[in-house]
Amino acid sequence: MIPTPDLSHLTSQDYDQVYEPAEDTFLLLDALEEDAKNLRDINACVCLEVGIRLCLELYWKNSWPFLYLCTDINPHACKCTVLTGKQNHIDLNVVNGSLVAPFGTRLANNVDVLLFNPPYVPTSEEEVSDAQLSRELGGSWAGGSDGMRITNVLLGRVEGLLSPEGRFYLVALKQNNVPQIVDTMRQKYGFLGEVVLQRRAGREHLFIIRFVRESKNSSS
Repeated sequence: MIPTPDLSHLTSQDYDQVYEPAEDTFLLLDALEEDAKNLRDINACVCLEVGIRLCLELYWKNSWPFLYLCTDINPHACKCTVLTGKQNHIDLNVVNGSLVAPFGTRLANNVDVLLFNPPYVPTSEEEVSDAQLSRELGGSWAGGSDGMRITNVLLGRVEGLLSPEGRFYLVALKQNNVPQIVDTMRQKYGFLGEVVLQRRAGREHLFIIRFVRESKNSSS
């Protein structure tokens, strides 16, 4: 069991500006723990988390000796993540920027583990645009009319990021239409998707979808 990190240095003012760990964060952690043996079997070395969720970086970095990169559009989230790493004596590679834009082509087909807990809540298109422009807390949850506006941008970039045996873990909400996400990834980008965990959290029904290239065995 991975120990809970020390977050005592964070204040209520911090949580007014960054996403506090919640059920979606812990569900993704559970999926990674269940898949740990398979990730060791593929000798995963590079992990990229898009959209910082406090705790996730520390849980996973603590359990795995690899390069862990994380990006977020919210500068407050980046700052809090760096401070949390120091509080727990762990160096984290944190980059402030939108999705994978800060890396250009430097990570092309070199990411072994790609994690994305996106802004998946259905909102108005105006709300998601404002959230992205402000680069504040709303950017962590406002997802547009079907909750997929930001997710769809990253889905189009997965093929160019993942290593041949790499795995992509996506958090989704029932309203995001999970079967359609899986079908899109196979038809457009050649990835097999499988729901590896799901959980109800209040009114939300959350899913973790794992994707691998179609030539790989999705059940492995």
